[in-house]
Amino acid sequence: MHLSKKAEYALRATINLGIAAEVGRQTVPGSELAEENRLPLKFIERILQELREAGVVETHRGKFGGYSLAKPADKIGIGEIVRLMDGRLAPICCASENAYQPCTCPDEDHCGLRMVMIDVRNAIANILDRYTVAQVVEVTLRKMRRDGIVPPFASAASATGAANSHRSKADPADGFLAGLSQLVTPNHDSP
Repeated sequence: MHLSKKAEYALRATINLGIAAEVGRQTVPGSELAEENRLPLKFIERILQELREAGVVETHRGKFGGYSLAKPADKIGIGEIVRLMDGRLAPICCASENAYQPCTCPDEDHCGLRMVMIDVRNAIANILDRYTVAQVVEVTLRKMRRDGIVPPFASAASATGAANSHRSKADPADGFLAGLSQLVTPNHDSP
């Protein structure tokens, strides 16, 4: 699977709208979403339009207008956004559940490549469909607060001591699953 820039930007915008809601911002102008994510405004506006048409975000007019999530963040699946923007999750068409197309293989039912790619699709879908925007927002905000980073769209007055830390490589300990596991606290009182 290759995540397109369109899907990446849609996920970033949706997650940022979830963060904005968590820090008390009801709406965020498209220009601010683009600036916060260092994205081209025209491209993000087209993506937001698609998300609006799909019922993921909504627009608000007026002085404090902009975009907001159209439904609760815990009702928006990460897989839903990826499929909306990119279509299939499968690396090859003949392994797709929702966008199946026959391949050139002479015996698709017994094709080893197809069987492996179906497993790849299932693994990707199992992860992307397991998590919601709300969970990603929660883990992101917890990590930002731990590191003393001001969350996007939060007023500077509400944050204490923002530090900018940039890492040059992806540390497995910084992954979403590692952050999510910190949400679950073991019950030490059980027998």
